[in-house]
Amino acid sequence: MSVENEQPAKGAFFGRRRGRPLRLHQEEAYEVGQTKYGLDLSAPPPAPLTALFDAPVQEVRLEIGFGGGEHLLHRARENPSIGYIGVEPFINGMAKVTAALALEPMSNVRLYGEDAIHVLDWLPGASVAGIDLFYPDPWPKKKHWKRRFVNEANLARFSRVLVPNGTFRFASDIEHYVNWTLLECARHGGFEWQATSADDWRTPYEGWPGTRYEAKALREGRTPAYLRFLHSS
Repeated sequence: MSVENEQPAKGAFFGRRRGRPLRLHQEEAYEVGQTKYGLDLSAPPPAPLTALFDAPVQEVRLEIGFGGGEHLLHRARENPSIGYIGVEPFINGMAKVTAALALEPMSNVRLYGEDAIHVLDWLPGASVAGIDLFYPDPWPKKKHWKRRFVNEANLARFSRVLVPNGTFRFASDIEHYVNWTLLECARHGGFEWQATSADDWRTPYEGWPGTRYEAKALREGRTPAYLRFLHSS
């Protein structure tokens, strides 16, 4: 079965869903990967949420918009006792990750290929240890700012599913979106920015593998910021 060319739903937080046509092995890996790793939101989440994974994991983390999967796969490989839910509506990114998982299966990974708000609304309260949002679509035009993923409604979703002292990490090379995120988190009141000096947001996270989006930003002379918030309520 071939992957159809899809457009995002009106009001979605992401743009187009597909880039270049997938190669045959990518289509095959995508189809198999959806069956093996896909998250089924039609069924209620297990209790505890760690039972979602075949591996005996101790906690669950969520990455929204994993792109090419560089960070997601690196973390899952590095931390087999942590369960990772990766969300990526861009079909080519999902195909890249499922192709990698076909070569290196991981029992601590689950994937979802549509809007992340569906996963956030499905998850039980206080069930996720961390949420990562790296290099999201900045929607640079003012008329599109309402489509930025960091907003009042989604921070409320984050707050509901994060455990006490859970973390929200945000990385971007777009200064306006970085400032936007700081202001939105401050306005929410439940996310404490963990920074005491400039190095705290200029230095990548510990064990950071880099991503293709970050590499592009650096090539084009943009400086990324790495924000880390502690969930306080």
